[in-house]
Amino acid sequence: MKISPLQMERLKYQPKLPGMLRNGIAEISVKEGEPTQSVADQDKISALFPNTYGKKEITFEKGTNTAPAKKQVVGVILSGGQAPGGHNVVCGLYDALKATNKENVLYGFKGGPSGLTDDKYIVFDDEYIDQFRNTGGFDIIGSGRTKLETEEQFAQAAEVCKKHGINAIVMIGGDDSNTNAAVLAEYFAAHNTGVQVVGCPKTIDGDLKNEDIECSFGFDTATKTYSELIGNIERDANSAKKYWHFIKVMGRSASHVALECALETQPNICLIGEEVAAKKMSLSQIADQIADSVAARAANGDNFGVAIIPEGIVEFVPEFSVLIAEINELLAGEKADKFNALETWTEKYEFIKNGLTAESFAVFDILPEGIQKQLFLERDPHGNVQVSLIESEQLFAELVKDKLEERRKAGTYNGSFKTQHHFFGYEGRCAFPSNFDADYCYSLGYNACMLIQYGYNGYLSKISNLSKPAEEWVAGGMPITKMMNMERRNGKDKPVIRKALVELDGKPFTYFASHRDAWAVETAYTYPGAIQYYGPSDVCDLTTRTLALEKGE
Repeated sequence: MKISPLQMERLKYQPKLPGMLRNGIAEISVKEGEPTQSVADQDKISALFPNTYGKKEITFEKGTNTAPAKKQVVGVILSGGQAPGGHNVVCGLYDALKATNKENVLYGFKGGPSGLTDDKYIVFDDEYIDQFRNTGGFDIIGSGRTKLETEEQFAQAAEVCKKHGINAIVMIGGDDSNTNAAVLAEYFAAHNTGVQVVGCPKTIDGDLKNEDIECSFGFDTATKTYSELIGNIERDANSAKKYWHFIKVMGRSASHVALECALETQPNICLIGEEVAAKKMSLSQIADQIADSVAARAANGDNFGVAIIPEGIVEFVPEFSVLIAEINELLAGEKADKFNALETWTEKYEFIKNGLTAESFAVFDILPEGIQKQLFLERDPHGNVQVSLIESEQLFAELVKDKLEERRKAGTYNGSFKTQHHFFGYEGRCAFPSNFDADYCYSLGYNACMLIQYGYNGYLSKISNLSKPAEEWVAGGMPITKMMNMERRNGKDKPVIRKALVELDGKPFTYFASHRDAWAVETAYTYPGAIQYYGPSDVCDLTTRTLALEKGE
């Protein structure tokens, strides 16, 4: 395999560990805290997880390692969408296992959770693992979105572990994947398999966080990558002075990515889905808000600008959510076949008009035809609209254009409005991890090994105090059940990790809200530039603006 000059250098980088994990395996002891309970629905969650609920949070500190000495055979799984730093979690886990006992073994199950049930794996060795240190992607073993949900799957997983003598599984994933890890941990405990399950918090969306998990890995690198690109576009816009750029960024269920990129680049407009939902804003109101910025800047002679749009913004618009729900019902079952049999869009349009309420059709009717058609593309496995396929950046550009034409006719706007559209998604998921993510992920993997050594099951690897230098980071673990509540999924109540949304009273959003009116009119852009790996710490090891503001720094 050919590798780039940068990769050659990054392979040499030795990630920084928290101080307590630098003492050597023999000098890492454990301190137990108080018993925990779930964030909500305590009775239901405790009943579903009788063997793993209510366990204590733990912190690692300097002292004598009292864990029983035994050979560890561990399996690791990469689950869900890619996030920068996943390779370093695996490397940290591997290095800790080998530092504990050279005879320890690490299996990598291929293609996500299905690799475990299908018994598809690789046994890691130094030569193989060294190729992936400090690199992006999940190609070390691949990822997948399979869920382990049935008794048959759990039994298969247990059988594979028994076959290879595996005593622990490390699940690297987001909220759904770690919910899966908690369920698997409970099954293993209930059936006395002797297999532990440890999770690691991954997602670039930033929605796997709480008072204990300060940041999911990959968020830092992805937002820095997007912010570099947005900053480049801002500079281009300020150079050419003739385009408004509408930029969609990842983040379907929460707007953390959009908010962080706005804090890094200071665009003219950034929509925050959680605020849209809280204020019950309509599409028309959002379009008016953007049009106000366009018109104000045009009055100053600035016929250009930048707007950041979260991927899942339309799901936060109440009237649009109702529309989607009605469309899902409109195409349920055999009705979908009837709709698909219609040959022309005119026929389909009439079918839609007759099937929606007057209120929802009014919303549908203001949409550009291209967006209307996107609502009727291939459904997801549950028969629902695939909202991620909606080009919301183009939607709002078109709606704003219509608003400006109305103002032009009224004599209140006389500017030029030309648009460019962008979607930044996969560009950030597999970037070379920043020093922060390289260090954080390596620490999560190393720490996971300590949790395994001390026998913890159903725990999430936890590294905190992340706004400080790595030396001051705190290593430990928390029961996954602490983060869980009950939610309605596909008509059933299920235990899931609660998603973390942007807090509208939190310091990151309030800082943004206090500056956005000025940014909307002024050209206040900042240009973060590319991720820096070499140089002074205040350039190379910076954390996100979100985390810094949350910690009051």
